[in-house]
Amino acid sequence: MRQHRAFLLVAATALAPALLLPTPAFADPSSAPATATTVAVSSETPVDEMTEDELRAAITAILEAEATGRGVTEAATRALNGTVDDMRTFLTTGYPAAQAEDDLVRLFRMLGPARQNGDKRVTQEITELLDRNDPAEIREWLETGYPLAQAEDDRFALFVLLGTAQKAGDTKLVQEINGLLDRMDADEIRAWLTAYRAA
Repeated sequence: MRQHRAFLLVAATALAPALLLPTPAFADPSSAPATATTVAVSSETPVDEMTEDELRAAITAILEAEATGRGVTEAATRALNGTVDDMRTFLTTGYPAAQAEDDLVRLFRMLGPARQNGDKRVTQEITELLDRNDPAEIREWLETGYPLAQAEDDRFALFVLLGTAQKAGDTKLVQEINGLLDRMDADEIRAWLTAYRAA
């Protein structure tokens, strides 16, 4: 295990300078996005047949979702303050359009910090998503692809830091990183790197 790690460490150290992209971060790079979950209208009743109360309940559920973005929030609020037809329109076409807009905003907000931190896989995948601009693909990536890509970049960042710490003789940092690599918990590694970079 440690022998394999030593090989990866050498590779990471050699590649590190090439992976640091000089593009500046976008505004508010500290707002790291959590994985979003689309709130589906969960009802056996078609939207066109929902009562006003059912429409309000469905839109309220969307508003209360943890990952609801600004575009969805504003569109949902307008629908709730409008007519029954406004609420139906929001649930059938307005919500998907607003969600797609929010997802694009999230991608741009993620791209800056990813470039700043040298997160090569996240940067590449976001750039490709923006080029294709497929709302369904973007939504799926935010829910499932991003955590995998970020975890890979975070592990690489640990190997780079490990090499630097070993060269500097920083025993404490070496122990911390080795512990993280032994446990290989993606959430723990992400939290540790965030705290380390903010220190």
